[in-house]
Amino acid sequence: MKATTTVARWTWGRDLGGDPDAESGVGPCLREILTAYEVLSGHRLMVGTPRVSVSVHEAGKKNSYLFRGEIQPSVTDSPVEAAQEVARRVHEAMSSGEIGSVYAQIDSPGDVLLGDDFTREPGLFRLGSSALLGYVGVDLATRTDFWLPYDLKGRPQPEVHAANAPRLSAALRDLSEALDSDTDPDDPTYFAAPNETGAENFFDGDGNARDVWGSFELPTRHDVFTHAPGFDRIGYRRSVEGEVTCVPVRTDDEVLIGHLWASDPENAASFEPKDIDDDLTYHAGLLWLERLRAAHDRGLSPSEALAELTTHPTGSGAGRVDASGRRTLPLNELRDEGARG
Repeated sequence: MKATTTVARWTWGRDLGGDPDAESGVGPCLREILTAYEVLSGHRLMVGTPRVSVSVHEAGKKNSYLFRGEIQPSVTDSPVEAAQEVARRVHEAMSSGEIGSVYAQIDSPGDVLLGDDFTREPGLFRLGSSALLGYVGVDLATRTDFWLPYDLKGRPQPEVHAANAPRLSAALRDLSEALDSDTDPDDPTYFAAPNETGAENFFDGDGNARDVWGSFELPTRHDVFTHAPGFDRIGYRRSVEGEVTCVPVRTDDEVLIGHLWASDPENAASFEPKDIDDDLTYHAGLLWLERLRAAHDRGLSPSEALAELTTHPTGSGAGRVDASGRRTLPLNELRDEGARG
């Protein structure tokens, strides 16, 4: 299972000491992340040629960057040589100014062992690194539960755990050696408690593994569709007190997955999923939210956005709008329908 937020996270760090590139931080930051990537690649926890997102912050200026971009190294035989290549390309493209801090990140698919075969899993881990004030750090985070004895709903998964937990343990050990730093488990999250060799479930007083999915993941998913976007992504409001105009969204097999709705008086529009626990429904809803945001950014009113999306082409897993089911009703009634399934 994959959560919306981090399930477990581990970090490594050290002082740069006499490193000749310590002052800029670009080289050390990239060496650490690409060294870590090579370790994870050896365990098939990250696969493929990495694409490194790099941001170089200007010293003393909030939200000012000397460089921001994504670079895929052409050198793959050596993490040191790959880091040198990427660092050179960053410096060539970088604006003039004093470097404050450097951050890098790699999001990559990885392989999970299920039964006798490996299965490619998008976003299995997120790898990050940073360099600041003569210190370089690496962090590894996962939003998945393949490493836990029980899944996020508290159900036992002995075969999955036995196949994949030792792979993570070996990778954490090898990362500690490669980065010359002890593995430091981060604080417990809502979902699990990381340790030096992996992560552990939480348990109730009766000894049963907790259903952290129902307690934390589902409310988080619900908030995405009901709360307005943050300051960095302004859009329509996602809740109203009164009536909305809505249209059903169905799969190609005519299965209802939710409703698009809009309200001009309250400048609001969103997607109301039928079953937020279903991954296909949830991700389809996210696609409709992206389309609504794009309509908002083009200056469309909520009703204009709804009319446009009613004729949106099918595909991309979002389903299709059934214009014949258009109706008007209070939003709380529409949400009650979804809660009843």
